Amino acid sequence: MGVILQALLLDVPEAIDTSRLALRATRAGAGALINEAVVESREELRPWMPWARNPMSVEQSEEHCRTMLARWHAREELDFCFYEKAGGLVGKGGLHTIDWSIPKFEIGYWIRTSRTGDGFATEAALGLVEFSRAHLGARRIEITSDARNGASRRVAEKCGFELEGIRRASRRDAQGELADSCMYARLF
Repeated sequence: MGVILQALLLDVPEAIDTSRLALRATRAGAGALINEAVVESREELRPWMPWARNPMSVEQSEEHCRTMLARWHAREELDFCFYEKAGGLVGKGGLHTIDWSIPKFEIGYWIRTSRTGDGFATEAALGLVEFSRAHLGARRIEITSDARNGASRRVAEKCGFELEGIRRASRRDAQGELADSCMYARLF
């Protein structure tokens, strides 16, 4: 049986619960909530997230949700909305750049501006680490960030990831200029 077929046959839970968060698979209908969080956070996200450079409509956010649903079923990405158990949407992220032959996953995340500094990114990332290890058999998990993004780097370090190196001129920043990126990883 091929690696992709094995991944397609996995029963992947669509929910992760941490002490304060409910991470739920991104599904159709969440576009308006996601758009609201992105609009609030766009200025903070723009330097680090290429998709935040241009305003996105509610319809485009809904299209994103439906694309993530299709990619989930194809086991190409496992994308989640981060909900505070006592409140609303605090952020988004998931497992991206998947290589099922290892298995290896890259964790991505962002937290809406009004909720940054509350430890939600670290809590969500740790939830994704445990989820990928326990349910997906992860052997390697990565977090990649712009070398200048101190907040994202601190999350990786708090979650026990080791800096493997800084890749010079490996990404484009918000102005389209080449920028360095950090590669953090945890092995199991």
